Amino acid sequence: MGFCSSSYVSRKTDFFVEGVDEETIPKIKQISEDVEVVCRILTREPHLSVCSSLDQSGVKVSPELVVEVLRRLTNAGKLALSFFRWAEKQKGFEYSTECYHNLIDALGKIKQFRLIWDLVFVMKEQRILTKETFALISRRYVRAKNIKEAIETFERMRNFDLRPDISDFNSFLDTLGKSKNVKTAQEIFVDMRNRFSPDLKTYTILLEGWGNMLNLGKMTEVYQEMMNGGFEPDIVSYGILIRGFVKCRKLDEAIRLFKEMVARNIKPSPHIYCTLINGLGSEKRLSEALKYFALSKASGSPVDIPMYNAVIGSYCWSHQFENAYRILPEMKSSGLSPNARTYEVILHHLIKAGRIEEAYQVFLRMGDESGCEPELNTYTMIVRMFCSEERVDMALKVWAQMSDNGIIPCMHMYSVLINGLQHQGRLEEACLYFQEMIDRGLRPPGRLYGDLKQALLDGGKGDLAMHMGTKLEMLRTTPLTG
Repeated sequence: MGFCSSSYVSRKTDFFVEGVDEETIPKIKQISEDVEVVCRILTREPHLSVCSSLDQSGVKVSPELVVEVLRRLTNAGKLALSFFRWAEKQKGFEYSTECYHNLIDALGKIKQFRLIWDLVFVMKEQRILTKETFALISRRYVRAKNIKEAIETFERMRNFDLRPDISDFNSFLDTLGKSKNVKTAQEIFVDMRNRFSPDLKTYTILLEGWGNMLNLGKMTEVYQEMMNGGFEPDIVSYGILIRGFVKCRKLDEAIRLFKEMVARNIKPSPHIYCTLINGLGSEKRLSEALKYFALSKASGSPVDIPMYNAVIGSYCWSHQFENAYRILPEMKSSGLSPNARTYEVILHHLIKAGRIEEAYQVFLRMGDESGCEPELNTYTMIVRMFCSEERVDMALKVWAQMSDNGIIPCMHMYSVLINGLQHQGRLEEACLYFQEMIDRGLRPPGRLYGDLKQALLDGGKGDLAMHMGTKLEMLRTTPLTG
């Protein structure tokens, strides 16, 4: 991403506006600061006092602020709904497709589909309902493993005077394929091919789905059908085929496809180089990985951050951490700044190698570099690392830092911390975080509650186990209203 001299990027919100004048920058900065204030209030205040605290905060509501806060609350559907209901009563609020989509995404993660459909009807009345709304809802149904409802959602578009086209059909197949439901996607493709005439992208989506499932037989079958249909593979198709073979650890076949593509005068994209570097590096074929990195630079293709991350990962796979660290200044000298993902690659391998203190120092270093601040995934890695080492106090310290930065934990992160506390016998604290998770509308996995309940019963805390069970049942049976 190229930043012009008058661009502004907020430290925590990734708020980016290109080409703004100097008078606009203070406004953008103020919105970013207000987003931080709102998120801190929402994550720290008891539910009943949130509205009054927001009223007293002095925050000025704007369309940009609402969209950004809702985006930040993607893992906290109840908080997102509370904020939305407060914001829509404030001066400066405007209904938009984007703010509804961010809210729907958050509610979908906690399976509040009845409420989501209420919002759909409101959006229709406000004339801001789009086909992308249905794509989003279908995606949430698929992630919740409600495939039948996802298909019905795609079909319901027509009931709202929206006619799906091949682009919408491809998007739906892509959602299924990326959620390991490519078999269903293939069946729908066959059933609906008379309604939607498949194009190259349709076949490419199916290729990717079967490749992700490591089913080279089906991937090859779809490829042959694509060729028989008169579609020649393009750079995207080649990239997906190469990635499929890399995922199946058929690296020599991936390299053969790369050479075939070059022979057909199709210039490899940075993404394809990145795929090969990642694959070769993970198999500890470091010299070959570096060869493709050199090839990419010699070809004149722009070397992007993901490619540098792949090179760093390749060094890490071979436990050459010092060489991995040396790539960081090289990135900066080429005008690219390492991002959170860059450091997460290093952290993953340091943790895997048992270099815990070094990993923690790398994590601390992230907070000192602009644009590299730890993200939710980073915090999850470090909390899991300390819990695995039975250093729960350090995990709690990192958790507190995350909260101070306005980052809201997801269900998986709660599970990691609760399990860590439970294994250390700190059951009351585990229950506090379990309660907090439920209060935020996050449904814990059955095993998490089962293990906690058993530990409470074994510890003579049956009343507490019963209380947790009652709260969980209320979450499961009481729909959100709004």
